Amino acid sequence: MKTIKHPPVASRRSALLGAAALGLAALAAPAAWAQAAWPSKPVTLLVGYPPGGQTDFAGRVLLASLGSALGQPVIIDNKAGVNGNLAAADVMKAPADGHRLLVGNGSMTIAAHVYTTLGIVDPRQLTPIGVMLQSALVLAVPATSPYKTYAEFAEHAKAKSRNGQGIDYGTGGVGALTHVTMELLRERLGNVKMNHVPYKGSSPAMTDLIAGRLDAMFDATSVIAPFIKSGQLRPLLVTSDKRVPAFPDVPTAAEAGLKDFTVISFIGLYGPPGLSADIVKKANTALNAALKDPAVTKGILDRGDEPGGGTAEQLGTLTRSHYKTWGDVVKANNIRAD
Repeated sequence: MKTIKHPPVASRRSALLGAAALGLAALAAPAAWAQAAWPSKPVTLLVGYPPGGQTDFAGRVLLASLGSALGQPVIIDNKAGVNGNLAAADVMKAPADGHRLLVGNGSMTIAAHVYTTLGIVDPRQLTPIGVMLQSALVLAVPATSPYKTYAEFAEHAKAKSRNGQGIDYGTGGVGALTHVTMELLRERLGNVKMNHVPYKGSSPAMTDLIAGRLDAMFDATSVIAPFIKSGQLRPLLVTSDKRVPAFPDVPTAAEAGLKDFTVISFIGLYGPPGLSADIVKKANTALNAALKDPAVTKGILDRGDEPGGGTAEQLGTLTRSHYKTWGDVVKANNIRAD
C-alpha cells in the first residue's frame, strides 16, 4: 500500500485558512454585486411642488432619457408643501440606497433662513449629484407700464420712495427666490421703499402683473417667456452674465447699469445624506448622458432655460454659495415666513 504523506501542520493550516477566505469571499460576493447593480428597482424623484412648475418640469423632461441611462424606470412623486421642504425632508430620511432622490431648487438655500420654527432641511446636508437645469431671472413690468428701461424703473422707484409710497412688486411667496432677489435690488437702490405683495404661487402674481395691479416682478425665464412673447409683459433686464438666447434683445443687469447683480435659478438632483460615492458617480454619469439627449436639450431650451450638467462637486459648491449669499440678504432685511 502506498503511503500518503500529509503536508506539515503549518501547510495544512494555510490551506484551511485559504479555503475559509475563499468561502467568505463567495458569501460577500452577492452583497458586492447588489451594490454594483444600482439601481436594482425603479428610482423615484421627489418634487416638492405641484405639477406644471419649473421644478416639476426639470424632473419630467429627463424621465425617459434618465431611465434609459440607468436601465430602470424613473418616476415622479409630487410632494408639495412648505416651499419644497416636505419632499426634501422625505429624502433626508430616505435609505441611502439611491432609489429615492430629490429634485431640489435654489429656494432650498433660502427656506432654511426664513422658516425658523418648522424644522426646515439644511440643503448642505443632502448629497449633491448634479445640476439639472438653470436659468436667469427676468425683471418685467406690464406692457402698459411707463418704464421702458431699467434706468427709468430705478428712477421712478427712488422718486416714489421719496414721496413715501414705493412700488408694488409681486412674488410667489415669502422667501421665494424672486422675493429675496427684489429685496437685494431694493438694497442696491439705496434701501428704497417697496411694497411686497406675496401670492400663493407665481401664477396669480403674474396675472396681477399683466393686469397692471403690480408695478414689477422677477421670475425665471421659462416662467415669464410666454408673456413676453405675447406682448403682455415688458422685460427690463436678465440677471445672467450674458444675454439669454430666448430674449436676445434684453440687456443683462450689467449692461442695464446694475453692476455685480448675477442671480441664477438652479434645479439640482440630490440624494439623502450618506449616499455612496459609487452611486453618486453612476447617477451623475446618467444625468449628464440624459442632458445630452437632443430631445431633452430642445425641451429645456424651448422654455428659456439652459441644460445643466457637470460634476456633483459643482452642485455642492453652488448650493453652499447660495446658502451663504441669501442668508446674508435674509438677515439684512429681516425676512421671516413663520
